[in-house]
Amino acid sequence: MESTEILKLTVQEDGVAIVQIHRPEARNALNLELRQQLSEAFQYLSKLDAVKAIVLTGGEKVFAAGADIKDFTTATTAQMYLRHTEQYWQSITDCPKPIIAAVNGYALGGGCELAMHADIIIAGENAKFGQPEVKLGLMPGAGGTQRLLRAIGKYQTMLWVLTGKLVKAAEAERMGLVSEVVEDENTITHAIEIAQTIASFSPIAVQQIKEVTNLGQDQSLQGALALERKAFQILFDTKDQKEGVNAFFEKRPAQYTGE
Repeated sequence: MESTEILKLTVQEDGVAIVQIHRPEARNALNLELRQQLSEAFQYLSKLDAVKAIVLTGGEKVFAAGADIKDFTTATTAQMYLRHTEQYWQSITDCPKPIIAAVNGYALGGGCELAMHADIIIAGENAKFGQPEVKLGLMPGAGGTQRLLRAIGKYQTMLWVLTGKLVKAAEAERMGLVSEVVEDENTITHAIEIAQTIASFSPIAVQQIKEVTNLGQDQSLQGALALERKAFQILFDTKDQKEGVNAFFEKRPAQYTGE
């Protein structure tokens, strides 16, 4: 898959892929075309063995300022239903590789929901998050209520979605939505460094960690612990596990092959 005018895609030799939204004239608003291209990009990267981790960004100025409101002016219930945009979001949800969102500027509405599809969120100091759909007579429709609920709890979520308030990066970090806050000029670089670290590990172990963590959050503790235990045991039958242990004892960098 090649880059387009509105979505830049770079696959580095170190196993890191960078997906950058590029609609600066619309503050990276997520119109239907962009959502389709994001879906295609993540389907492509999910199958590409050379990619071990993915950085998702909107660039230095803004992550994504929400859905393209022009799409809402005349749309009917039937038209919105028939778009089945949940399929586009699902491609990101189903990606087995770790996703690090590098957020500068606004991540609002669909942009905030997009960031919450990542596994790690790195935010610049001046980043702002929010679900302001209520101000348009709407509500979040791509996980804004449910992912936020699981990240920061009921009472903070209700404050966000019922008032449409904007939340600064530092406050979002205190609530548990943001992994780390860094200086604005370092956001993307730091996200890439994290992705490079992850890409240096066994891809089997990394993908199992992501899968078990995501599946376990909606299970009972005992069920989730059993799932974790089984995945832990399965990893002992991989070449990467033996390589990792041998490299540790031999005091050398491990050479993982994904087997």
